[in-house]
Amino acid sequence: MSEDRSGSEGRAVRGKLKITQIGSPIGRPADQRATLVCLGLNKMHRSRIVDDTPANRGRIEKVRHLLRVEPVEGA
Repeated sequence: MSEDRSGSEGRAVRGKLKITQIGSPIGRPADQRATLVCLGLNKMHRSRIVDDTPANRGRIEKVRHLLRVEPVEGA
């Protein structure tokens, strides 16, 4: 009966992802630019570590052509 849970919401523990912007948002639709900003990216070759959640996976999928995604070890 012991389940791996985090926080009071009872969601399963997830890992982290390192995302690096490798493509320019110049000439891209406004929604793609906004998605990059939502992920915490706004300049080329900048990296952020984000939680591996379905919401972030959807954002990453939307701008996958502008990003490099790597799993973070030990997170």
